[in-house]
Amino acid sequence: MKATAKDLRFHAKELIETVKRGEEVVITFRGKPCAKLIPFAEEKKTDGNNKLFGMWKDHDRTKDVDEYVRNLRKGRFQ
Repeated sequence: MKATAKDLRFHAKELIETVKRGEEVVITFRGKPCAKLIPFAEEKKTDGNNKLFGMWKDHDRTKDVDEYVRNLRKGRFQ
């Protein structure tokens, strides 16, 4: 859906309801697209585990990430 900046100013509630229904609204200013209203997506919560990824995930020294980082910092902060 397209809406003008004037529509946004005077019909914000209706545009927000449109976005709540899952539609995207492109806001135009002087005939050119300048913004997009999209539905807000909640961020996925992580389980809290400090898992490494990529080339470090199978490394033996990094089984306990917190301990590994502490050991790396020992020499720098003493």
